[in-house]
Amino acid sequence: MIKYNPKNWISLIFHSYSRQVFRKLFPGLIGIGALAGLICWVEIEIYDLQLTTSTVIHQMLGFVLGLFLVFRTNTAYDRWWEGRKQWGALVNNTRNLAIKVKAFSTDEDDHRFFKSMIPNFVLAMKEHLRDGVIDEELIDRDSWYDEKFASRTHKPNAIQLKLYTRLNQMFSAGRINDSQFFVMDKEIKSFLDILGACERIRNTPIPYSYSMYMKKFIFIYVTTLPLGFVDTFHYWTIPVTMLVFYILVSVELIAEEIEDPFGKDENDLPTDDLSQKIKENVAEILD
Repeated sequence: MIKYNPKNWISLIFHSYSRQVFRKLFPGLIGIGALAGLICWVEIEIYDLQLTTSTVIHQMLGFVLGLFLVFRTNTAYDRWWEGRKQWGALVNNTRNLAIKVKAFSTDEDDHRFFKSMIPNFVLAMKEHLRDGVIDEELIDRDSWYDEKFASRTHKPNAIQLKLYTRLNQMFSAGRINDSQFFVMDKEIKSFLDILGACERIRNTPIPYSYSMYMKKFIFIYVTTLPLGFVDTFHYWTIPVTMLVFYILVSVELIAEEIEDPFGKDENDLPTDDLSQKIKENVAEILD
């Protein structure tokens, strides 16, 4: 995630992210500029501006398109913010579990086990949401690790099973009582609840028909824009059309980027930093 000062206008205006968006849209800008140029040339040079056009239709369509884009960006931001709330809850719940392990059990092996396994679950969850491969060097293997783990498709589930197995062993051995078992069970259960909420965000994209018609609407609006503007702006219609295209498609690109907030894009959630913070907090509590 990009860290920035929202009060520094100059740095925001000329930030490198704007240049990256421009490079991504550059082929489309050239294409729409060429189309606008062709329309201007035909109407100005061939028909000598004798074709009567109007901007009324584009004014009405622009209003509707604006409403669609507002809804699109708000929906995408809601998904981004929901993901951030879930990861915030994960930070809190991992701390709570570590504190309760430290307070309830005096066994040092329990402390070492949860010190490694809590960050391992967070790491596995982060990579699972990215469809990435977990770096085995980052996993604190300790005594829990077995070769079956590497073949697991859903590694967070495998680690969750280890957590519950250890919790049951602590209860069976009398190191925690039934009320303490219930309290710790609630914290461990929340891990999969949070993961499930994040999987719901990631695996439920914007409905296909909505996304398709949004892009089609933008394309039709921009490609027909020179027909309405050429009488007023003449050849200046070309840069005006390219500017409108850049603004509209940039908003759509931003929405596409943040609607899946668990990847490695610049505007995605800082899950790497949050994972490291959880590991440091848990280690500090259980050391």
